Amino acid sequence: MSAWRLSLLTLALLLLPARHASAELRINDLDVYLNDHEVTVQVVALGALGPALQEGLGSGLPAHVRFTVELWQYNRLWRDRLLLTHILERQVTYNVVTKEYRITFGKGEGRAVYTTRELQDAQRVISEVRKIKLTPASALDPAGVIYVRVQAETALSGENNVLSRMAGTAEQAIRQSDYRSLMRTQ
Repeated sequence: MSAWRLSLLTLALLLLPARHASAELRINDLDVYLNDHEVTVQVVALGALGPALQEGLGSGLPAHVRFTVELWQYNRLWRDRLLLTHILERQVTYNVVTKEYRITFGKGEGRAVYTTRELQDAQRVISEVRKIKLTPASALDPAGVIYVRVQAETALSGENNVLSRMAGTAEQAIRQSDYRSLMRTQ
């Protein structure tokens, strides 16, 4: 009988609608620049600090944001090949005493700690990724076709799993760029 109740409870939890915040995480701008020297990516994730994350920040819990930037090579008759992965991690904490937001950058970035008193400024800094230099263009196949896939994840206290996404304290978004050819056409 207890197994039956457990399965019924599990089914009820799975059928409950997930709570959606008013500002869901989405990747708005994904720009891939391919010049003679290197492949550079810029990305902006809107809604990185949603209402549930702001609530947690106000009570002293840190919010984590992770960007996973992948460079793929398109293969026409076979699976696409992953060329490289670049991970950027950021953390936002709020100090109740000084009323400041503190953003620390992980090992993927060489930036100093950023401190601000404005929530909008903290949202801007945590959601914009500028000038990620992925690889030199000379390392790629000149006849190849490439694209970039970006996955953005936000989580309160670093916990990003199914239950935290259902509770609204974690979100993720994925976006893929257009296909780019390395050969120039005239």
